[in-house]
Formats: sequence, structure tokens, C-alpha cells
Amino acid sequence: MAYKIIASQCTVCGACEFECPNVAISLKNDVYVIDPKKCTQCEEHCDTPQCAVICPVPGTCVQA
Repeated sequence: MAYKIIASQCTVCGACEFECPNVAISLKNDVYVIDPKKCTQCEEHCDTPQCAVICPVPGTCVQA
């Protein structure tokens, strides 16, 4: 299951975009979004989803 970004909590810092090994995160209309077709929860790359690890606001990158 893909991850999603809770827009109301996102500070738009951009940290998650550069950490995503699948290039699934992009800025759309001043809000970061995760493309569920590209998101693999970082399987085969890392033990945990990197967007959730790097995000400075806990609970912003969560399972969809």
C-alpha cells in the first residue's frame, strides 16, 4: 500500500522529495503529493519508508 502526505501538516520543506528512491513525490499546486503508482514503501531500497523517516513533522507521511 502506498504512502500519502497529510497536506494540512506538511511544511513544504521538500526533504521527502529528494529521499524517495522511486521519484514518487512531487510538488503539485504548492503541496507535496505521493504518486501511489510509483510508491513501493521503499521496498527493496530501505527497511522503512524514507519519506516518513526524513519528514520533520511526525505523522505527516502515512500509509494511504
